[in-house]
Amino acid sequence: GTGPLPHPIGVAIGQRVAIRRAVRIAHGATQRAAACADAVAGHDGNAGPDPDPCTGTQLASSVTRPGPGRPDANDPPPVVVVRGLVVQRSGRTILGPLEWTICDGERWVVLGPNGSGKTTLLSVIGLSLWPTAGTVDVLGARYGRIDSRELRRRIGSAGSAVEAGLRHDLTPVDLVMTARHAATEPWWHVFSDDDRARARGLLGDLGLGRVADHPFGTLSAGERRRTSIARALMPDPDLLLLDEPAASLDLGSRETLMHDLTTLAACTRPAAIVLVSHHVEEIPVGFTHGLILADGAIVAAGPLDTVLTDAVLTSAFGMPILVERVGGRAWARMATNAPTRERHIEPR
Repeated sequence: GTGPLPHPIGVAIGQRVAIRRAVRIAHGATQRAAACADAVAGHDGNAGPDPDPCTGTQLASSVTRPGPGRPDANDPPPVVVVRGLVVQRSGRTILGPLEWTICDGERWVVLGPNGSGKTTLLSVIGLSLWPTAGTVDVLGARYGRIDSRELRRRIGSAGSAVEAGLRHDLTPVDLVMTARHAATEPWWHVFSDDDRARARGLLGDLGLGRVADHPFGTLSAGERRRTSIARALMPDPDLLLLDEPAASLDLGSRETLMHDLTTLAACTRPAAIVLVSHHVEEIPVGFTHGLILADGAIVAAGPLDTVLTDAVLTSAFGMPILVERVGGRAWARMATNAPTRERHIEPR
């Protein structure tokens, strides 16, 4: 159950790790404050006009934002600031140019057709994909100027790609606990009873207490997905990235997950959450903002109620879409009374 007592050497290592983490957090806060100042003065640090990074709605056809205004000195700095982002593959632009800012306390959903660049964008701000052009500031640090391995310890990621790298013979407790040090195997680091207790607590919060000691490979798809989310939360991340968390789940598992994510969205930690999805009904209650992509470009970005509209989704998906809201959640379908109905064709 509780495992062996930690070795004295391991305790000393853990103390040094805790000290280094405290220094990183303090340093990160300083860098994030500087990044916020840059976002106000101009994204390259030069004086000049720049839209308020934490307000407004952007439409690709007509950019309409409130005039620039300096944020309150007490406001937390942005969690993510993306400027001029471009990603190309084989000479073809698959994402961008793109400008995006995520502020403390915001919960974003990234929505769009297949091939619109959603997962690519998540990989870039998760510091696992190098962009072709532009700048990416995450938690106050400029991608390419810092040790990404260290900064990734403050970013939690969950999704099918993460699950694919987890050993099926390990238990959820071990898989969640190892995320304390961004590892996937339990023998690379020494873990304390507190680490094990936190892993069990996170699994219990997500309704996985009864399978916490079962082999990961015997869990259902929904249980594996919630295990990966618990694992992403283990290091108490500042930024949580969820890549299609409801993909391949049945109705019951999806609705259980939506309930869990609604609860998580209401918490003060993580500071920011970004969820990628193909489906409007997979947006949990409590998510505040939306980024709608099509063909690698932004169709709309801003408060969720202003971008999750018939007009925006019709433009993004290239077919007449009707958005309805029930019980605080949105649902989308093709408008049946549309005068013309062109068959949807995925971009190549």
